Amino acid sequence: MAGVTARAQRAPNSPQSRAAQDRVTVDLSAVVVAVAGDTPRVLALRGPGGVEALPAGPLEPQHRTLELGLRAWVEAQTGQPLGYVEQLYTFGDRDRHLAGPGRVLSVGYLALLREAAPAGDSLWSDWYRHFPWEDRRGGRPDLLDRIEPALAGWVEAAAAEPERRRREARLRLAFGLGGLPWGEERVLERYELMYEAGLAAEAHRDARGEGRPACAALAEGAPMAADHRRILATAIGRLRGKIKYRPVVFELMPPTFTLSQLQRTVEALAGLRLHAPNFRRLVDSQGLVEETGEVAGGTGGRPARLVRFRREVLQEQPEPGVRLPLSRRPG
Repeated sequence: MAGVTARAQRAPNSPQSRAAQDRVTVDLSAVVVAVAGDTPRVLALRGPGGVEALPAGPLEPQHRTLELGLRAWVEAQTGQPLGYVEQLYTFGDRDRHLAGPGRVLSVGYLALLREAAPAGDSLWSDWYRHFPWEDRRGGRPDLLDRIEPALAGWVEAAAAEPERRRREARLRLAFGLGGLPWGEERVLERYELMYEAGLAAEAHRDARGEGRPACAALAEGAPMAADHRRILATAIGRLRGKIKYRPVVFELMPPTFTLSQLQRTVEALAGLRLHAPNFRRLVDSQGLVEETGEVAGGTGGRPARLVRFRREVLQEQPEPGVRLPLSRRPG
């Protein structure tokens, strides 16, 4: 019996136990984006308690590549075949949710669809439901009047002066304070600051007895399962940056569209209002679209001309994009 007891006591440090703790699982997560009218939407799965999750699943032996595995999981879970897909980042924080010992590495992908088609048991969620402070189309969100003072308090609560200065610099840069501009691409930086301070609900969920977060979680900004809101923030920032130098926005447009529809789509993604004449001049000067000779009906006013994306521009220009910061409308 003594020998059995000794073996039981040694079990947590046995080679098998250490192997389980060191096990790494590769997960594939998809941020699938479509724009419906003026609303950027992300494809999500309904989770326990109404908490949404991104389509995701493990890399399995039958998946020849990571991307093929991702496409298979998204179609199996949502019924949506994917078109444009690009890899985002690999996420491997220790607090990612995992049943059992070990660590999950999640390879995140961004996928773009031309329409938010019916999604079976999944749903299309407005991405500003998860990040309401990122939508500045109506001006500076009132919610920032709560976020910025809370973060300023977190800055002042730093244990030492070097840490306080570091926090202050991050806050000013992420939220455009102290005369710095608002950077629409800094979605992840803003979310991570809010997570560290405790304004994100996930910070309280993930604390696990490691100390109470400094701030109370915001009621606004719907949380997501695991670290999926962090993955979504990464995708939004990537897409906002990429539309400036690559014509990926056209992956979200129908085959023909009006310039007003194109502008509203760019505004929805960027969370900014753009000056229409400047926007149209930029699109025309870069040769991004061409006339179809047709007009759109049912616009309620003068018929709008229909255009289509000129794919030849990909060979004509090294970095064609909409350059939206140059035409930003004040407010």
